[in-house]
Amino acid sequence: MKLVRLQKEKADSSQVSGVESWGIATESGIFDLGCLLNTCPTMMDAIKDWESIEPKIDSLLKDAPECAASSRILSPLPESGKTLCIGLNYRDHALETGAEIPTEPVVFSKLDGTRCGPDDPIPLPEVSQQVDYEAELVMVIGKRAWRVQEEQADDHIFGYMCGHDVSARDWQKGRPGGQWLLGKSFPNFAPTGPYLVPKQYVGDPCNLGITMRVNGEVLQDSSTNQLIFNPWQLIAYISQCCVLNPGDLIFTGTPPGVGAARTPPRFLRSGDVCEVEIQGLGVLRNPVVAPNA
Repeated sequence: MKLVRLQKEKADSSQVSGVESWGIATESGIFDLGCLLNTCPTMMDAIKDWESIEPKIDSLLKDAPECAASSRILSPLPESGKTLCIGLNYRDHALETGAEIPTEPVVFSKLDGTRCGPDDPIPLPEVSQQVDYEAELVMVIGKRAWRVQEEQADDHIFGYMCGHDVSARDWQKGRPGGQWLLGKSFPNFAPTGPYLVPKQYVGDPCNLGITMRVNGEVLQDSSTNQLIFNPWQLIAYISQCCVLNPGDLIFTGTPPGVGAARTPPRFLRSGDVCEVEIQGLGVLRNPVVAPNA
């Protein structure tokens, strides 16, 4: 089951902004479910009330209209929650960077303005010459988590999706002391989507193939079985320090093959097209554009 968040055109064309809804992508098309549920018109509403909605999905699909071609697929979650990220969380990536295997998760965040959806452009910042790509499995929180034990952590996960942790390396590591927050927080530096897959339809999240292609060339190719800290360990660790709420995202780390670790380094350029593909979660595609494009 692949959930999508949509922006539909309003019937009154004089109004610029569209109407948000959510639906399901099938082999036959994308079908709008939000328009059928007055109490759950948005993706966040659906996540919070999923236990009552899921049993009705098949019957709802019989009456759901197919989305118009003019509808836009948005990032699965709006920018209303935390965007947390884990560094050095793949064994093979830690080895390629020459770093020691972490004994605890390395946690950082991205600021508002970073989340974007499929086909949205990734603008290259004027102040960075070393913008790197990072394919990642993204975990979506479905229920409030505070001081959760690892054994109960799965109850707080709604699902998973593809993510791209775009990183300005000359800010992340090239400033005195490093500027991880700033280097990770330029506009559109957190593409996600195109689908959000509920956890029960994912299988084992720690055994999924994950790749990054740039202009069709495979630059990252690994499996989530290389994760040092699995999703349940991450929730247990992070929820010791802060409350995780529905709609919060956790980028779980990137595999080897990043541009900064290559010889010579391979950073993103205007005109590049990045594609993150994770087994069963679809393909997240984003073009890279020049500053102020």
